[in-house]
Amino acid sequence: MNKYLMYAPMAVFGLAAFFLFQYFMAQNAPNAFRDNIVPELIGFCLEGFFWIGLLSYFQKSREMQRKNELWLSLRGSLRSFLSYLDIGFLGQHAEPMPSIALEKDPQIIQRFIDEVEANNLDIDSMVFLKKTCMHSLALVRDLVPVAAQLSAGHMRWWIAITDSMRKLSDSKDRVQIEKNTLLLLKNIQEFDTLEY
Repeated sequence: MNKYLMYAPMAVFGLAAFFLFQYFMAQNAPNAFRDNIVPELIGFCLEGFFWIGLLSYFQKSREMQRKNELWLSLRGSLRSFLSYLDIGFLGQHAEPMPSIALEKDPQIIQRFIDEVEANNLDIDSMVFLKKTCMHSLALVRDLVPVAAQLSAGHMRWWIAITDSMRKLSDSKDRVQIEKNTLLLLKNIQEFDTLEY
């Protein structure tokens, strides 16, 4: 709805300029009104059209930048969990992923889901995952209003992420930890697929 309200003044100015040009300038008979006022009106309408378009573009780009920063702050709060998960599945001579990839790249979530489904985590990794969920839970829960600023869908999936993180921190055995880790990853994946 806001998008149409933003474009409505542009349409008014554009149509007014077109109407004035067609109605007055297309006639061949000399007329003082046509020769003096109409070109000024057309110029005013065209200036209004371009200025509103330019300002709307800047407003939209600033809004997208703000939403991107909100999304990055939300995903950044999950970095420690994803980092421990990455370390848990590292090969013998492999290097851990850089923090920027863990925070920004949605594609790694599918890789982690495949790893959890195909392999078993060792005991130390499960302990670290459980501890990081316990320590991060309060922060993740406090970020629900930030997710709500993106959209209602983002807020719903962020609440699901919070709930699955709580379940993981309360897990008592390997089966529960792996099940809740997989659930948490799938909730993060659904969160990442939403547009903002």
